[in-house]
Order: sequence, then structure tokens, then C-alpha cells
Amino acid sequence: MLNKEIWKERFKKILSLDNHPRHIATGFAVGVFISFTPFFGIHTPMAIAAAFLFRLNKLTCITGAWVNTPLTVFPMLGLSYKLGRVLRGLPPLEMKIKGLEWQHLKVYAKSLLLGSSIIGFVLALISYFLCYWLIVRFRKRDEALAELTDEMEATGEELNE
Repeated sequence: MLNKEIWKERFKKILSLDNHPRHIATGFAVGVFISFTPFFGIHTPMAIAAAFLFRLNKLTCITGAWVNTPLTVFPMLGLSYKLGRVLRGLPPLEMKIKGLEWQHLKVYAKSLLLGSSIIGFVLALISYFLCYWLIVRFRKRDEALAELTDEMEATGEELNE
């Protein structure tokens, strides 16, 4: 069951992390990109690997990887496939999926990877700017966080390194 207060507290923790807003937003955006890839079942391990590899914020990268929920997976798959086919110069046919296992998806792989990469990239860009804006706006409400953020913005880096 969804407990609204628990989620509010988690969201506040992310927004008040002791990192530069760009660092937090970048981790989230990379996670969002990963969430729209057709590699179901390994989004979280991919986000963890990307966070370590690119030295991103692990919490926000994993959180971003959970953006594409089971409710949105199938519509996004269909849209990705059609977009990929159009970009490849093919007619936008319907995708007939029997399951999310690789053997069912490999027939659609080229178009699916192309389309999901484009959609993931666009949504990652949008999520980066939205996350950055939310962090800065949230931190302006707290005097200590606002001062820390202003110092980070002025120096262009995190202060704890």
C-alpha cells in the first residue's frame, strides 16, 4: 500500500541530498534513460552500474530507473517500436508481443532499441531540467540548504570534495 507520508519523506531526502543539484539531476536523468530501455528485469542493476561507472548519485539514478512502471511499459514499447520503424524508413506496424522475454522481442530489436533510445533520451533531458528546478526550488525554502546550493552554484562544484 502507498503511504503518502513515507513517500513525501523519501522525496524530501532526495531533494536535500548533500550534492550539487546538477549531480543529483544527472543521476536521475540517466536512470530515466535506463528505465525506457527494453532490458526488463535489469534496469536496477544497470542503474547501479551506471552510477558507479559515471560516478553519479546512486539513489537518484536508481529512482530514475523506476520511472517507467508496469503501467507504462507496454504503451512505451509500442511507441518505441513504431518510432524506431519510422526512423528506419519502414512503415509503423503494430508490435505483437507474446511476452517480455528476449526470444519474443529479438524480432523487433533494431526498431525497439532505436525508438526506446530516442524516447529515453528526450525524457531524460526533460527529467534533468525538471529535477534540477525542483531541487533548487525546494532548497530555497530552507535557509541552510539555500546557502549551500548558492555556494555550489557559485563554485560550480560540490563543497565536500
